[in-house]
Amino acid sequence: MTREPTPFHALPAPDVLDALGSSDTGLSWAESHRRLEFAGPNELTAAKGIGIGELVVKQLRSPLIYMLFAAAVLSLVAGHGLDAIVVGAVLVLNTAIGVSQEYRAEKALEALRRLAAPRARVLRDGEAHVVPASDIVTGDVLVLETGDRVAADARLIEVSDLRVDESALTGESDTVGKRCEPVDHAAPLADRSSMVWMTTAVTDGRGKAVVVATGMDTVIGEIAGQVQSTKAEETPLQRRLAGLGAFIGFAAVGFATLVFAIGLLRGYELVKMLLFAVAAAVSAIPEGLPAVISVVLAVGVQRMAGRNAIVGRMPAVETLGSTTVICSDKTGTITRNEMTVTRLYVNRTMFRATGEGFSPEGEILDDEGRAAADPALELLLRIGATANNARLERDDEERRWLVEGNPTDGALLAVARKGGVKPWAGVNRIDEIPFSSRYKYMGTLDDVPGGAGPRLHVKGAFERVLAACDRFLIDGQEVPATDELRRQAESAAGVMASKALRVVAGAYRDLPRG
Repeated sequence: MTREPTPFHALPAPDVLDALGSSDTGLSWAESHRRLEFAGPNELTAAKGIGIGELVVKQLRSPLIYMLFAAAVLSLVAGHGLDAIVVGAVLVLNTAIGVSQEYRAEKALEALRRLAAPRARVLRDGEAHVVPASDIVTGDVLVLETGDRVAADARLIEVSDLRVDESALTGESDTVGKRCEPVDHAAPLADRSSMVWMTTAVTDGRGKAVVVATGMDTVIGEIAGQVQSTKAEETPLQRRLAGLGAFIGFAAVGFATLVFAIGLLRGYELVKMLLFAVAAAVSAIPEGLPAVISVVLAVGVQRMAGRNAIVGRMPAVETLGSTTVICSDKTGTITRNEMTVTRLYVNRTMFRATGEGFSPEGEILDDEGRAAADPALELLLRIGATANNARLERDDEERRWLVEGNPTDGALLAVARKGGVKPWAGVNRIDEIPFSSRYKYMGTLDDVPGGAGPRLHVKGAFERVLAACDRFLIDGQEVPATDELRRQAESAAGVMASKALRVVAGAYRDLPRG
């Protein structure tokens, strides 16, 4: 699939709007409907799925299976019923495992489609509306906020501390800062800071972007098209088995024909010589070879599946066994771009959190393994969950927890649930300072239940937050931030950093109302 996109990333935002026949107030409803009818829905089209019947037939089309068939039939004709049953059982097992593995592998494109956003916020006739993502057209202006998933490839026209998680496309685990200024025409995908891409997630800030490509014309659409057009090649094992099968087949038939002809010339009966020739052919075919190969490959596939590796075709196991070097990108291959809170320091005490990933299943324990019970710890967890724009959701189909938004924010939500902290009901966010690489912290001003006034919640880089604090919460009392308390906090942060942990600090301040 050849794609020659217009270099929108290298053009000034006004020129992009003019080229797409749009404006910073978006399209009209009438124009969007017209473009939707012309271009079609903003969806990743899937190739026709392969049914179970087709998968069964596909499994039967291989030299290995042909040899099994031949061995079973010839064994049956020669009167070796037990051998025929054993070979038939191996054939059925081989087909069942192959169908199961390929059916699971066929879900790859469906996983890509699930990444697409179900809804999007766009400007129509100058006003923001939430519409199905499939109705997005080129020229639409997307309104992007923290936690949103980008519905189409788009050129940014307005940003405010906007950062996007592009790990699914580029493999970069850190979020990427965005800006409106054009970038070089030859800039690679990962360096096109003036663009946002379909299926990526907004982790911080907000912005507006004009859609430049939808559906299969997007970058993720190109990947989906390549997945569909990929042709399976024969593995070295399949090629060798094809050659061996042809050689043995021709040799067995030739040998049996020769025996049959010699027997007739020496006056033996036709029927007896026919059975004798068939028996000779059966003995020449190593029925055990394809059976053993099938069983070994099936065992290999099952062992790979037990380690969460899905093998689409059984002969590929042999190719994997010949691999000496694997070149891979970290995120999505070795790691999953998931953050997990494992240590917490509060009230001069270090706690540890159990569990993995974004799952809220786990607990917070002290050094002696007892469940933590500290009001200051609860407040710290609440700060992390309140100064937060992520959403933690359970994906029942994949049986895992997912985060819409920044992975660090997702980890803070998960550990808050482990500590029994639930979001405040009726909290009203008054204002927000989005996280930025310049300030290295995020702050929210919130009306909290029962508060005498609004409360400022801040989380961010340890050094920046510590420098802004003049008090510590010790044993339920706010005390001056002495040099000794600062040294203790810095020592705890150093211990965490020495274990390759990202250190995030939390702080708060109650403000008078009015």
